[in-house]
Amino acid sequence: MIFISFRGLKLREIELAARAVLPRFYAADVRQESFEMFDKCVGKKVVVTANPVIMVEPFIKDYLGGDKVLGTSIEVDPKTRRATGFVTGDGVLVSGMKRKAILAEFGDDLPDVGLGDRTSDHDFMALCKVVYLYVLDCLVMFDHEGYMVHRDKDAKPVPQDRLKSRIIFHDGRLVQRPDPLNAIITYIWLPFGFILSLIRVYFNLPLPERIVQYTYPLMGINLVVRGTPPPAPSPGTPGNLYVCNHRTALDPIEIAVALGRKPACVTYSVSKLSRFISPIPAVALTRDRAADAAMIKELLKKGDLVVCPEGTTCREPFLLRFSALFAELSDRIVPVAVNCRQNMFHGTTVRGVKFWDPYFFFMNPRPTYEVTFLDKLPTEMTCQEGGKTPIEVANHVQKVLAGVLGFECTQLTRKDKYMLLGGNDGKVESIHAAKKSA
Repeated sequence: MIFISFRGLKLREIELAARAVLPRFYAADVRQESFEMFDKCVGKKVVVTANPVIMVEPFIKDYLGGDKVLGTSIEVDPKTRRATGFVTGDGVLVSGMKRKAILAEFGDDLPDVGLGDRTSDHDFMALCKVVYLYVLDCLVMFDHEGYMVHRDKDAKPVPQDRLKSRIIFHDGRLVQRPDPLNAIITYIWLPFGFILSLIRVYFNLPLPERIVQYTYPLMGINLVVRGTPPPAPSPGTPGNLYVCNHRTALDPIEIAVALGRKPACVTYSVSKLSRFISPIPAVALTRDRAADAAMIKELLKKGDLVVCPEGTTCREPFLLRFSALFAELSDRIVPVAVNCRQNMFHGTTVRGVKFWDPYFFFMNPRPTYEVTFLDKLPTEMTCQEGGKTPIEVANHVQKVLAGVLGFECTQLTRKDKYMLLGGNDGKVESIHAAKKSA
């Protein structure tokens, strides 16, 4: 299994996957009582596992508070920095090899407490000074100290807010954990979902937005619109500035469908091909504040405009820090809360090809988008007439949207996300440089 999974992969890619993709799947497997026991231990915390260290170490250290991982070490070609598929040292760390690893790590100063989940762990747990064994709901004490946690389908996973770090950012296309049943269903659905995605995209692409509202249900797409969409601006008056949180690249398009007309939108790190085939006008930002401000003002003179001041998507129920630029450019601000529901594939990526994001979203059997139009900001909450600072307006809009969605506000940024998931600062040139070096 290790050979099939790792052969030919660059070490950097494995490390990024372990940090960006696996933690949320591992977190779902951490039992609450096990974590509470582990968390109460003081001193050095060492985790022993048969899994490759490179896969589990980021989760153990960042989310469980472990100090070290004793596990299987994979072999890496020093010239290519690619995994060979073989293991080093004594091989896969199972059964008696775990006992040997503990003796090598601790020497004569043996651990005080041990925690295990299978009978093969008895061998190394016997080294601990006292032993506890979980059998069903009973705790049985032995002469040495260790905790045996047996498998229980009714066991509750630890709440994510109890972990040492919150899982706010993650990557990977799969929504559900790829256990055998989910993996089989996904592989069977994949060819049908891809064909369905192409039909959903290219059938609706040339149609007017007011017609797409009716074709969506026929194709299994659920668009939920709440609130009252503002009317189109009258000729000679500036357009409304729709400020929304960012869930996928489809946010402006779904707002356009909900409005029944074509507002423009501004984008960043989206390919020229994607902007060309976009059903609504899409203009690329330059990350030059003065140039972007001038461009947005010109777009507002022509009509409505959709902006996503977070600057990047977030899958979890959190809002990133809002850029305050939009607040300086218009007082006709309409907050729009958007959310999407996917049960098989995520329609966003950091390390993958962003061109495929909409297709992955529409590959879900029944994708759902929720668009909620809120009231236009009152005059006293704007910059030009209300005297508020741009940061005050941006923070206010963020809090309003978070309240409607039930999300939590954060001060995290695009840079924080890309540093964690992609190892770069999120700038287009940095992303391209990282892909070339990979």
